[in-house]
Amino acid sequence: MKKTNLLIFLILPLFCLAQSTLKLKGKVAGETMPLEWADVSLLNAEGKIIDGTTTKQDGSFELNIKSGSYKIGISLLGFTDYEKEIKLTSDLDLGTILLKENTTNLGEVVIETKKNTIERKTDRLVYNLENNVNTVGGDALSAINTAPGVVVKNSEITILGKGTSRVMIDGRLIELTGEELNSFLKSISASDIKNIEIISNPPARYEADGFGGLINIIMKKGVRDSWKNTTTLSYDQNKYGIYTLRNNFFYNKNKFRFSASVNGKTGYKNSEEILEMHFPDGLSKMTSTTKVKDENFSGKLAVDYDFSDRTTMGFQLVNDRNNPDFKSDISIDKYTTQNQLRDVTKNNSFTDKGSGNQTYNLHLITRLDSLKRKLSFDIDYFDYNSKFDRSFIANNYTSNMVFVDVNQAGRNISNQDIDNFSFKADMEHPFQALNLSYGAKVSFTNSTSDISYYDMITGTPQLDANQSNRFKYTENNQAVYVNGDKKINEKWSLQVGLRLESTKTNGFSATLNQETVNDYVKLFPTFYTSYQKNENNSFSFNYGKRINRPRFDLLNPFRVYINSNSYSEGNPFLQPSFSDNFELAHSYKETFRTSVFVNAISNGYGVIFTSIPETNTQIVTRENYFKGLNYGIGESYSASLAEWWQSENALYFLGSKTEFNKNINAMPSNSMQIDFSTNNTFILGKTTKLQLDFSYSTPVENGLYEVGYMSSFDFGFKQDLYNKHLQIAFLANDIFNTSYLKDFTSVVNGVKQVYSQNESNRFVRLSVVYNFGNKKINIKDRNFGNQEERKRTGN
Repeated sequence: MKKTNLLIFLILPLFCLAQSTLKLKGKVAGETMPLEWADVSLLNAEGKIIDGTTTKQDGSFELNIKSGSYKIGISLLGFTDYEKEIKLTSDLDLGTILLKENTTNLGEVVIETKKNTIERKTDRLVYNLENNVNTVGGDALSAINTAPGVVVKNSEITILGKGTSRVMIDGRLIELTGEELNSFLKSISASDIKNIEIISNPPARYEADGFGGLINIIMKKGVRDSWKNTTTLSYDQNKYGIYTLRNNFFYNKNKFRFSASVNGKTGYKNSEEILEMHFPDGLSKMTSTTKVKDENFSGKLAVDYDFSDRTTMGFQLVNDRNNPDFKSDISIDKYTTQNQLRDVTKNNSFTDKGSGNQTYNLHLITRLDSLKRKLSFDIDYFDYNSKFDRSFIANNYTSNMVFVDVNQAGRNISNQDIDNFSFKADMEHPFQALNLSYGAKVSFTNSTSDISYYDMITGTPQLDANQSNRFKYTENNQAVYVNGDKKINEKWSLQVGLRLESTKTNGFSATLNQETVNDYVKLFPTFYTSYQKNENNSFSFNYGKRINRPRFDLLNPFRVYINSNSYSEGNPFLQPSFSDNFELAHSYKETFRTSVFVNAISNGYGVIFTSIPETNTQIVTRENYFKGLNYGIGESYSASLAEWWQSENALYFLGSKTEFNKNINAMPSNSMQIDFSTNNTFILGKTTKLQLDFSYSTPVENGLYEVGYMSSFDFGFKQDLYNKHLQIAFLANDIFNTSYLKDFTSVVNGVKQVYSQNESNRFVRLSVVYNFGNKKINIKDRNFGNQEERKRTGN
């Protein structure tokens, strides 16, 4: 605790420097009348919004700021955006600023002025998704999948060439992964998203955990004194059907802000798997068909209150429940070396699976003075629990399907409980010379897992102590950071950061009577520089060091049977991996962008599919077994091919070099990969849009694995009705059913394994969105300070 207090006091001194402020005022009007509710933003030289307001009934606005050079931006729905460079040395009155209506009639086609779809900043790429039909009436997950260089496949969100990515909302990390993360993102309406930031190399203020960069979802923030309700009903049809209903309510009046949402989903999806294991005595081929219940219920409540013009306090509660039960029919066909069917094993199983979490957040934000120094505190607590109860019976048959005997019968029961408490403080401290930010975070996590395996082959449950376990894991993480950015001159800008993290972990397996302890302190530097050569060309370079900590469940040495001759187990000795990330980027007219990147990974860990030829058994383990180098070049092009046709295109060339530093009786292999995508929006009328998207990835070899090609062709259509109060959207996703994981191949111990999985990627969706109330919402959505730990629950 002394160490924790010392770190906090070192990083959080409060500076009290007084500076005078100046007044900036003006009026906003159209051709015939003043414009109320126009958004007025003030940006510094780096393009960061430092202040803002909305115009009053007479169109007037006023800001109090210090002297300096700025860019003022004014926007209002239905009018062309206004921007102007200003230099403030004394009080300034901009007079009346006229905004022009942005709609032009061209026969039957109506063209609206739009923001640039892609904008490049010093440390991130900003994607404005308002033009993409597939996001209107959709959710946050589908919106992320349309972002440049971002791919959502097989429950993972990936920045190409970087690996699996973290997701944030308004700068606050979401500590969920896989299907849990997807379910959460599906509860957020895409229509409430302002833009998406793709941060391939995150600055020091963010947790250093995770190789794959960050996806930051920025929610819309409108005007004061407003309320809005949005109801969305959608239906997905794959082999089965899924219904989704969500309702979001926002209220903002004077100093009080309130939001509440309820989301429900029910239905089924189909999953098909094929695993071929080429043993010395012949092929073993597993085929599995699973009917998965897609059932989720979640709710959120948030309250914020402004005690003064400078201080806000708020509370947030999120409750989420998932019940993805599934029934699997598995057939294992075994062949001779002459490829003749020898025998068959039929494995029928049912899994009762459920998870839930409650998250509580209390936050305080205070602006210390007119210099925009801002101090924020977050106190968070969350509890995550899950259950897994799987019963299975495997029967042996002859090649003619004559019953022989019972191969195996068992029941796996597991319960996991994770609770976390964290405290986080952040300070934004602009000086005349540079913008400084610094902060600290402490986090305490406890995880307990109980695993019981019962042998059911006799019909009477018998506890197998060798396959049962109680595992307890604790983790204490302390971090401090400092980050500074400065515009050196009109061409050069610089940002430097440093993060220090101290981590202590303790894992204890009661079955093995084994304790594993880790205690380490690591530094994570970050560096960014950008150069504006001229109006058309800009360059940037960044570097960052990151860590990839194992999820909690991967450290648990329990064994869960996948089928009668295949099981998975965790590894309590799994260590973190580290990466050094470099990226050089160029932008031409903000339409043609090039990035070159290199990621060096040390002590890399991952899944190993080990086969034992003597017993024809597959074991799924996790090991630190490699070091690697990932590199590539990415090209993206934004084009208005016609006044009614907007196209976003990306082409990536990816490569890797992997070396095994552990004897796993396998040889690494690497190859180039090409990834191409094109997203096309067609404006058919003032209220009608069409979307055609296509993506393709070539087969690739990377280290231990080889993966087959993936492609997807999607069609979307959106119709606005009743002045956009009602929206109807249609999506046909993966029309040709080619986006699933196929030919996932590895060779260990001389046994070749080939795996494919299709989880209902091809589906059609019909969505109806109804909005009423004041559309100008102003809800300050806030995520949780302990998101770093929630992600690693592994669900």
